[in-house]
Amino acid sequence: MAIYALLDFDTLQKYNISIKDFCLTAKGLKAKILQYRDKNSTLEEKKQRLMEIKKYWKKPLIINDTVELLLFCDGIHIGQEDLAYLCKKYDLTKLELIRKLKSGKLNSQFSIPNSQFIVGLSTHNKKEILEANKLPLDYIGLGAYRPTTTKDTDNILGENVINLINFSNHPVAVIGGVKIYDKIPSKFKVIGSDICRLTSSRLKKKKIFKRKLKNI
Repeated sequence: MAIYALLDFDTLQKYNISIKDFCLTAKGLKAKILQYRDKNSTLEEKKQRLMEIKKYWKKPLIINDTVELLLFCDGIHIGQEDLAYLCKKYDLTKLELIRKLKSGKLNSQFSIPNSQFIVGLSTHNKKEILEANKLPLDYIGLGAYRPTTTKDTDNILGENVINLINFSNHPVAVIGGVKIYDKIPSKFKVIGSDICRLTSSRLKKKKIFKRKLKNI
């Protein structure tokens, strides 16, 4: 299973680490994809941070939720609530919406010709997985695997996630409290906080080493 790195900006602030340091750790872990999630910043702030991420990350880059910034990424990940909201906003069926996101042609103001974007959708149970099977998605997110501090959830799947994976026709990215060394039979394991913890530990060790060198 491959690592799918989740750069959650609030978590970066909690651990006091930079975008650069997170990306370097993700690269060191040989992550295949990176998703940028930021629930509290302005659109312009998100855009600037995307530009910074792209300085250090050259593999597929996914934006969470914010369709206005798809132009600057390789794809988008949306949740169930986002899917319903966007369908209502643009007066589209779920199938029509996913097709337009993949082609970059959501509306006349948001159109990127000759493009093909990655689209992922969050799922939490068998019913949502079966509904997702009807859509031309590139992958689904499935969770939460464990309780997590980065997102409120009362839907903890635990080991049941292994059974649910089998119902998906799409590649599965297991999310929610996933650790770097967890062994889950899915295409991807989505890791955010554990990368932050590893990054923070690495930086602390680096500082200690530098102090020791000064004292030699």
